[in-house]
Amino acid sequence: MKNEMLAMILAGGKGTRLGKLTQKIAKPAVPFGGRYRIIDFTLSNCANSGIRNVGVITQYQPLALNNHIGNGASWGLNGINSGVTILQPYSSSEGGKWFDGTAHAIYQNIAYIDEMDPEYILVLSGDHIYKMDYEEMLEIHKKNDASLTVAVIEVPMKEASRFGIMNTDENDRIIEFQEKPENPKNNLASMGIYIFNWQQLRSVLLNSYSKDDQMLDFGKHVIPSYLDSGENVFVYRFAGYWKDVGTIDSLWEANMEFIDPSMNLDIRDKNWRVYSKNTISPPHFLTEAASVKESLIVDGCYVAGEIERSILSNDVQVKEGTTIRDSFIMPGATIGKNVTINRAIIGENAVVGDNTVIDGTEEIGVVGDSETIGVTIDED
Repeated sequence: MKNEMLAMILAGGKGTRLGKLTQKIAKPAVPFGGRYRIIDFTLSNCANSGIRNVGVITQYQPLALNNHIGNGASWGLNGINSGVTILQPYSSSEGGKWFDGTAHAIYQNIAYIDEMDPEYILVLSGDHIYKMDYEEMLEIHKKNDASLTVAVIEVPMKEASRFGIMNTDENDRIIEFQEKPENPKNNLASMGIYIFNWQQLRSVLLNSYSKDDQMLDFGKHVIPSYLDSGENVFVYRFAGYWKDVGTIDSLWEANMEFIDPSMNLDIRDKNWRVYSKNTISPPHFLTEAASVKESLIVDGCYVAGEIERSILSNDVQVKEGTTIRDSFIMPGATIGKNVTINRAIIGENAVVGDNTVIDGTEEIGVVGDSETIGVTIDED
């Protein structure tokens, strides 16, 4: 069946900069915003943009991500002519198929893409928080008769050296690409979102690997190759909210921004719904002693303490005498009595014992998934 555009989500990242939060799960599966996981935003963008078939390329600790996505029903991607396919590394007669880079991951899944038979392929990262209409980007791609379109966003010049920077002419055609330059010429940062004409990209990858000139990465290898070949390569300018939540600081900031009423975030737009796996929890319960200010409390929570400017994900327990400020508490965490938590991220199913103090004033405090702190275990 012919597809106009197939989405391929790169979701195999280890997320080492998130430390203990990604020791057991891939970065795209990390919880966000009380009700979601990071990959929900990319999957929801696909669903809202009318993309019916999505391949999700996994690698590191894929179990939680696989269970979360399932058959794609939560995003309406389980119809007769739609679906989500989980694509994991595999072995063949030629040996192992471990993915060595973003472009290599696409190369290793050529058979799947050919089966979908798309005219265009949309390559996405599964670890960014944003809302984007990919159909609008495709229209720009067609209008420019482009071989490749790269989504870009303007970043502060002082941060531009952290990104791949696109230098363009007056028509938004890319004339130079700089990978994390010390002295950037502008602030148009690549978002890691690409639209390719599939047959052309397919030929480029096959030709490269047949000559052992392996194009492992889109930023380092494929984009420079397209530019050197004189291909029509253009930018698509994006102006909405976008956050790379690859560090503890950025993950904490994004969650705090998500509940900040002073920020008019388009990711809260009810006309562009963010979907997630359907879960069933009882209503949250606040005791008479509870106090909640400027916070998000999700289903299944029990709260007997003071919560201010914080997010409590589903099934979190906060016992009496506890104060939580400017923090993100992931699903299933249990917070004991008389605990003080300030500027912190508490992992899934973590246990924080009575009278514990977690002060992230100077550096964001972190408790890992299923980690237990401040609990004394009696030894007989």
